[in-house]
Amino acid sequence: MPAVHVPLPHRAPRRRPPVGRAVAVLVLVALAALIPLLGPSAALRGTGEAQAPGTGVITFLRTVLFAALCVQTGEVFAGRLARRVPGAPQDGLPRAWAPYAAWAGCVAALGLAAIVANGNLVPQEPADLDIGRLYDTRDGRLALVEVNAFIAAALCARTRRPWTAAVPLAAIVAAEALRAHPPVEDSPLVGSGLTLVHLTCGALWAGGLLAVLRLLRRWRVTHPEAGVAVLGLYARVAAVLFAAITVTGTLSTLRRMPPSTVADQLTETAYGRALLAKVLLVAVVAVLAVLARHRLRRSDDRASAYAPARGEVIALGVVVALSALLTAVPVPIRW
Repeated sequence: MPAVHVPLPHRAPRRRPPVGRAVAVLVLVALAALIPLLGPSAALRGTGEAQAPGTGVITFLRTVLFAALCVQTGEVFAGRLARRVPGAPQDGLPRAWAPYAAWAGCVAALGLAAIVANGNLVPQEPADLDIGRLYDTRDGRLALVEVNAFIAAALCARTRRPWTAAVPLAAIVAAEALRAHPPVEDSPLVGSGLTLVHLTCGALWAGGLLAVLRLLRRWRVTHPEAGVAVLGLYARVAAVLFAAITVTGTLSTLRRMPPSTVADQLTETAYGRALLAKVLLVAVVAVLAVLARHRLRRSDDRASAYAPARGEVIALGVVVALSALLTAVPVPIRW
C-alpha cells in the first residue's frame, strides 16, 4: 500500500520582537539596577557636597521599599478597575505578587529602621544598634510604622479580601510623607501633604500600569476585549494621576528651590541633577502614555497599545529608583 503524504497545516512564522525594543528594555532595567550603586556618586560629582555614609545602601533600600509599595498598590487598584468591566473574569486574575512585594518591603523597612537605630549610619554589627532610638525619636517611630504596615499588608494580601491591604499601604505613604519633612523645616505639614499626594498618585500610576499589563497578558487569548477595556479605564484615571503628580512635584520643587535658583541648582546640586533626570524620564513616560492612549482609540487594533504601555512601565521602574535617590542625596540649600 503506497504511503499517503498528509500535508501539514501551514503555520505562520512567529514574529520576533524588534531588536531595538529588546535592547531598550535591557538598558532601562540595567539603569534602574545601577542607580542605587552609582547614582549617589554620579549626582554628587563636582558639586562640592559631601556624600553621607551609606547613601548607596539607603538608595537601594528605598528603591525596594518604593517598588514594593507600587506593586501592592497597583494590584489593589487594578482589581478595582477589573470589577468595573462587564464580563471580566474575576476568577481569572494573574497570580498576586503583593504578598512577595510586601515581605520585600518589610525587609527594606527593617534595614532602614536599623540605620535609624544606629544614628542614621549603616550598622556594621548588631552591637551598633540602639533599639531605644526607634521608640524615642520621630524617625524611629515612623520606621516602626512602616515595618508593621508592611507585615499587615502581607497578611491582608493572603486573605479573601486583598483590597483591605489599602489601609496599611496608606499608613506607609503617610509615614514616608512625614519622614520626608521634619518639623525643623518651614511649613512641614504643607510639604508632607504635597508628598502624600505625590507618592500616592505615583504608586497608583506605576503599580497600576504593571498590574493592568499583567491582566492584559493573562487575558490576551480568553478575554482580550476585557483586558483592553481595563487598560482604557486605567488610561483615563492615569491622566488625572499624571496631572496631580505634575502639580505636586512642581510645588515641592519650588518649596526647596526658589524660582530664581532652579536653573542653577538643577545642574550644580546632587538633588537638582537627580530631579532633572527624573523629570526628563517622566517626560518620556508621558509621550509613551499619549501614544498608548492614541492607539486605544483606534478601532482596528486597540491591542497595539500594549507595546508603548510596556515601555512606559519599564521607564517608570527607573523613575522609582530615581525617586529613591532623591531621598538619599543632600537637600539643596535655599539661597
